[in-house]
Amino acid sequence: MQIRVKICGLRTAEDVRAAVDAGAAYLGFNFFPKSPRFVTPEEARDLAVEVPPGIAKVALVVDAGDALLDRLTETVPLDMLQLHGSETPERVAEVRARYGLPVMKVVGLADAADLARLDAHLPVADQILVDAKAPKGAELPGGNGVPFDWRLLEGRRWPIPWMLAGGLTPENVAEAIRLTGARQVDVASGVERAPGEKDADLMRAFVEAAR
Repeated sequence: MQIRVKICGLRTAEDVRAAVDAGAAYLGFNFFPKSPRFVTPEEARDLAVEVPPGIAKVALVVDAGDALLDRLTETVPLDMLQLHGSETPERVAEVRARYGLPVMKVVGLADAADLARLDAHLPVADQILVDAKAPKGAELPGGNGVPFDWRLLEGRRWPIPWMLAGGLTPENVAEAIRLTGARQVDVASGVERAPGEKDADLMRAFVEAAR
């Protein structure tokens, strides 16, 4: 089974080259200003033009208005929008129709009750990213390095592609895949030596462990 890996929060040309060399299928650029992985649209454009064909370039945004999304889509050659805030299914559908790009909606899980919110987005999103719900009071909606109980996803299948995130590392990703049946996984902090600083060896180890 081929596992597809998304490496998120890339900030430098070296990061991008290392993620490509490691075998990532998706590269994520973070446009949330409070994140240590934040890049401007202009910085992301310069990074994205170096990405080889066939690797998806994903924009992570949090409750973004049309003005920011207009700027991003006009500036950066993107393949997908990742909505990582409290966007409603109606907003997801609106974004998808307005920009003509596939939309990945992130849903944070802490317990089984959160699965209903995930189900509500299935008719409107192209993909779902299942993440750990941010700890109370956390500044960041994701990238906190915190896993959730993977058993919540055991045996669950959905009609659209989905991706597993939340506290994944080279050490635990194989077990996470085994428990959840995920065929796609996302990592940010788990391949960093410090917040926002990617490590090429960790990226390579993560992809190898996932596969």
